Amino acid sequence: MSRANASVRHSRVLLTGYFLGLGVVMAVWGARMPAVQHAAHLTTAGLSLVLLAAAVGIVAGLQAGGRLARPDRLPLLLIGGAVALAAALALLGQCRTPVSLLAAALAFGAAHGVLDVAANTAAVRCQNAADRPVMSSLHAAYSIGALGGAALAAVTARTAHSILFLATGLALTATVLVAGPRTLALSGADQPKLPEPLVAGQGRAGSVWLLGALAAASLLGEGAAADWAAVHLHTLHASTALSATAFALYSTGMAIGRLAGDRLTAAIGAPAVVRTGAALAAAGLATGVLADSVPMALAGWAVFGLGLSGTVPSLITAAGIHGPRAVATVSVTGYLGLLAGPAIIGALASATTLPTALLLPALLAAALATLTRRALENTTP
Repeated sequence: MSRANASVRHSRVLLTGYFLGLGVVMAVWGARMPAVQHAAHLTTAGLSLVLLAAAVGIVAGLQAGGRLARPDRLPLLLIGGAVALAAALALLGQCRTPVSLLAAALAFGAAHGVLDVAANTAAVRCQNAADRPVMSSLHAAYSIGALGGAALAAVTARTAHSILFLATGLALTATVLVAGPRTLALSGADQPKLPEPLVAGQGRAGSVWLLGALAAASLLGEGAAADWAAVHLHTLHASTALSATAFALYSTGMAIGRLAGDRLTAAIGAPAVVRTGAALAAAGLATGVLADSVPMALAGWAVFGLGLSGTVPSLITAAGIHGPRAVATVSVTGYLGLLAGPAIIGALASATTLPTALLLPALLAAALATLTRRALENTTP
């Protein structure tokens, strides 16, 4: 193995760890939310404010990360963002008042946003250096980390959330510090070669906003799956335990698709992967929603996750061609879809029915399939 290939391989392994850790932290935080609410004596409205503070922090962190993520700063942003995220998680576990929880949630979101941009920008550079798709497998690491974090939270359900948050934060910090020297070496490990028209910025704004809109459409589906998949199964009279497996199946489909995504992208190209996957997602969810059957609904959510698995990695790769600020813009727009999706589905369900409202993510997936060629042509491997 050449020195350059070894450097790229080490960079990929290192970045896999950062994506994995980010997934674990976010899943642990989300899974123990009821305990956080109880400890601070929050009403539903109060918890909503905490989640809003975290969302504001994420947007601010993404924007700051986009401005700061120059190649020479990426290693420090990765280390600093990860350590800050770990510290904020540990702090969240100690909060017992609404005010302290709001401040910690804002810091948690900001650290998440900075780390998100740094990791994705470094991933684009690593992919360019490897001269082959690797982004999907890195995002698969996030999905696997999220599944692992959810499992960890379930296994430690009888343990105080403050102890779990502190232990997770300490473990992440120790891992990041041990990997610090290798992270600092990233700046010289991957030097991307950007196509001249994109470096010059020709058509940049329109392309980036289109990528952002598609990311929002995709992540709206993820938000719908996270908040409404179990409710959907419950309306079909599935048991509580069976209803809870709906999002797990969606996440499993997402992880499987991302593990296979790089090979598929190398074989047929990102536009074809996203176009075919989005069409599959649209058909799967629509069938699962309209069939009025528990087995079909479960299968529909699994297929929906599998179909959408290649979308965000491909969109982030395309945004990375335009630089870190474009990555931040696409990420911010995507998160807006993720955050707004559940509320939009809820409003539509109130006006019509939940099955009807859940056709919206299916329609957006169909739109993704239609617009993919224009968004990704000549920008991804």
